[in-house]
Amino acid sequence: MKFIVNTVAFFALFHVISGLAGKAPTKTLNDGNQIPMLALGTYGFDDIPRMRQAVNWAIEAGYRHIDTAALYENEEEIGKGISDVIKHGLVKREDLFITTKLWNDKHARHQVVPALQESLSKLGLDYVDLYLIHSPEASNADGSPANIDYLETWKGMEEAKKLGLARSIGVSNFNTEQIDRIIKNSLIVPAVNQIEVHPSNSQEEAVKDCFERNIAVMAYSPLGFFVSRGQNGRPGKDDPKILNIARKYNKTVTQIVLRYLLERDLIVLPKSAKRHRIEENINVFDFHLTPEEMAVMKTFNSNTSIFD
Repeated sequence: MKFIVNTVAFFALFHVISGLAGKAPTKTLNDGNQIPMLALGTYGFDDIPRMRQAVNWAIEAGYRHIDTAALYENEEEIGKGISDVIKHGLVKREDLFITTKLWNDKHARHQVVPALQESLSKLGLDYVDLYLIHSPEASNADGSPANIDYLETWKGMEEAKKLGLARSIGVSNFNTEQIDRIIKNSLIVPAVNQIEVHPSNSQEEAVKDCFERNIAVMAYSPLGFFVSRGQNGRPGKDDPKILNIARKYNKTVTQIVLRYLLERDLIVLPKSAKRHRIEENINVFDFHLTPEEMAVMKTFNSNTSIFD
């Protein structure tokens, strides 16, 4: 009986330890913080209440990174999901990496910290692991353009970091010139630039520029490659070149695309509110693509954004 009890206790402990570790490896940011290489993307869901369940499924599947934004209007539901998994003992707060973003109508320096505090209140957190300027363009509350320099916004971001409200700070949708201007005129170099990257829009120059500046790149819409299948010559999930690679590794085409981005040292943000998709998307760390297969994936680039 003692052996049985101890065995049960061992496997229970193993489950807890495995849960804390998560499935995705981490990357060291330029400020020394660790960021998981794969996150649950949460943009664009009409059924926002489902995000709470999606967060639960994601953490159970081994995700430790959740990406959201004030713009998505789902921070409250995501916060409930985070509270669920912590309450149930699946993880501790320090095991999670939470990213959110400052929207364009809060770009004035004095607005940045209050905007983050509002996001934290919705998320039910004392801090986020990463806070991003969502876009370099500033706007007024009515959506009209605002004459606010993003350097002023960045000073507010630096204040948020100094206050401990954000452990790391970065940008999203910034080009190289804009990033260089921040570096030249600020105290803190952005830790991350989050941009659209997928096989049809590989962003090789932008990624290279960020890496040369020791800035990590988060790839949003990593599966945007498939959105317009058959239009404008864009390949899709039935392209034989990708299917052959998928068959070789007994993986789905989606998993091959995510692996391709991971091989490029990108942090990927696949989104789904379906449990089987959430589980499938993180099951990409047990194989690697060969240089020849990476070259095949590179041929799909057409510098085409899905947001045009």
